[in-house]
Amino acid sequence: MSVIDVASQVLRDEARAILDLIGKLNGNFETAVEMIHHSRGRVVVTGMGKSGHIARKVAATMASTGTPAFFLHPAEGIHGDLGMVTSEDIVVAYSNSGETAEIVHILPSLRRIGARIIAVVGHVDSTLGRNADVALDAGVDHEACPLGLAPTSSTTAALALGDALAVCLMEKHHFTADQFAVFHPGGSLGKRLLMTVDMVMHKGDGNPVIGSGALVKDALFVMTDKGMGAVNAIDENGVLAGLLTDGDVRRGLKNGTEFLNRPVQDVMTVSPKVITADRLAAEALHVMEKHSPHPITVLPVVDENGKAVGMVHITDLLKQGVV
Repeated sequence: MSVIDVASQVLRDEARAILDLIGKLNGNFETAVEMIHHSRGRVVVTGMGKSGHIARKVAATMASTGTPAFFLHPAEGIHGDLGMVTSEDIVVAYSNSGETAEIVHILPSLRRIGARIIAVVGHVDSTLGRNADVALDAGVDHEACPLGLAPTSSTTAALALGDALAVCLMEKHHFTADQFAVFHPGGSLGKRLLMTVDMVMHKGDGNPVIGSGALVKDALFVMTDKGMGAVNAIDENGVLAGLLTDGDVRRGLKNGTEFLNRPVQDVMTVSPKVITADRLAAEALHVMEKHSPHPITVLPVVDENGKAVGMVHITDLLKQGVV
């Protein structure tokens, strides 16, 4: 078999393992979701070896989506870290065999503490499955590994089941994008979710404005001075009347320099696309990129009365990592 054939078979096997989980969803899964949703404690996710890696990821996903959770290494638990677990907590224990020694060894202590246990196992009749309050079947027919030894399909299925738990809990919590942003303030994700137009727009002295009755040549000086490649054309009350860009000027000059002496109001774009300062910067980028028939590079920023209070340029958004 070629490399592509082998890779394709692996992906088919792992995809089938996930799809097979759908038929195993039953009242136990619903009970597990309700247990966690109504718990006054946290979710303690544990697992050993490859199952431990999956448990860490599930704990991280839950924690970032509104369900307080953390990972507990079972071997460290035996040596004192079980002190982090309280009677209010729900322990989600991952073990494909259900017989992992480190997991089995902490079961009596978890019972004495009073924490309830959800098992995610490949064999529900295993020691872990029998001693859990709820056992979720994550079993697979075979591993994608040709030797049937390396955890592949089983870990993929366990991860998918954990994601299903986390997403169901998000729905239960009515978790919002704003809450998600609070937990993800860093990187491009945080910038996309938290940064507003007000944070990136050119305002005050940086706002390129000119009276709509001024001449194009005067507007050109403002464009050059502010470096925005456009000016907000306003009326006597400061309300946005239109937009004039350097592209408009270049096209006008094709017909001669007399274009520079025409009033801005005669050549500007009336009723251009605008945005308000409180909107997300990502929304401004979306408006620019989706503008028909051609993308635009600037957006006038107006207040609730239509006054031109600033301008945002696409390069400013991209420099800030808004994507």
